[in-house]
Amino acid sequence: MSTTGVLLVQLGTPDSPRVGDVRRYLREFLGDPRVMDMPAPIRLLVLYGIILPFRPRRSAEAYEKIWTADGSPLLLHTRSLADALAARLGVVVEVGMRYGSPPIGAALDRLAEAGVDRIVVVPLFPQYSSAATGSAVAKVFEELSARPVIPAVSVIGDFHAHPGFVDAVAEVARGVLDAFGPDHVLFSYHGLPERQLDDPGGRCLREGCCDEVRGENRFCYRAQCHATTAAVAAALDLPPGSYGTSFQSRMAGQRWIEPYTDRTLVELYEAGVRRLAVLTPSFVADCLETLEEIGIRAREQWLDLGGEDLLLVPCVNDTEVWVEGLARMVEGVLR
Repeated sequence: MSTTGVLLVQLGTPDSPRVGDVRRYLREFLGDPRVMDMPAPIRLLVLYGIILPFRPRRSAEAYEKIWTADGSPLLLHTRSLADALAARLGVVVEVGMRYGSPPIGAALDRLAEAGVDRIVVVPLFPQYSSAATGSAVAKVFEELSARPVIPAVSVIGDFHAHPGFVDAVAEVARGVLDAFGPDHVLFSYHGLPERQLDDPGGRCLREGCCDEVRGENRFCYRAQCHATTAAVAAALDLPPGSYGTSFQSRMAGQRWIEPYTDRTLVELYEAGVRRLAVLTPSFVADCLETLEEIGIRAREQWLDLGGEDLLLVPCVNDTEVWVEGLARMVEGVLR
């Protein structure tokens, strides 16, 4: 009989908030040509000449603010999700990080030791991008290609509008939004350079091009983000004009997807918003980009502008509704 296992893949996390561990993590992460998609000589020059001499210390200070006594929030939430999903499905579930520990190769080793001969790979990135989903899937197959026995593999490529994900995001948000009473809800997604959009001919930046996901923009990250916003807003019954979409985490010197979250905060304040709630549905687990970038830095910016309060709505993490939603996705592949 076939034995199925599930591999949950996350982006990654340093082993600790110490500068050396953060530098090793950033070197692996930003050295990936799918992440910094530029000619190798330029990528290495930027990485070793500009980023690694300065950014690890700043990033380490940011990680220190969100690190827990038990370690990285991202890893803790993902391991807890894996345990709950294993109990729900009755199969082996392992966690692999694209960068850092535990590595994907070690997770595949554990699945092989458990006698698994079919793997469902779940990159935990709701919207597809080459830099995240593509890199994770490529790494899984790179690791498998060196093994004498390659199991049957199924991949869940994206789930930006899957009811299991949308319902989980809405359920987690509903209670905290009702209690907070925001003037506006902002959906903030991780940014990408414009050149990384699946956008032949530059069509994706025209007005209205991302209003829906169609065949021609099926794998456009920006279109999928807008589709997630629309689906979650509908599930929450948010009226038109009471919510919006923006993109965070850009790198200086490049054109990234707009509108930018930090600039959107200024615009919202100038428009009269005072109580702002922020959802971050390009992440399924709270991490540096949610807890520090939005929960600390964006909140400080908002209060400095004169805003009354900014609420970071938690990610779906390991909540029961997300475990059930993810289980439905995996079961759909196994049918």
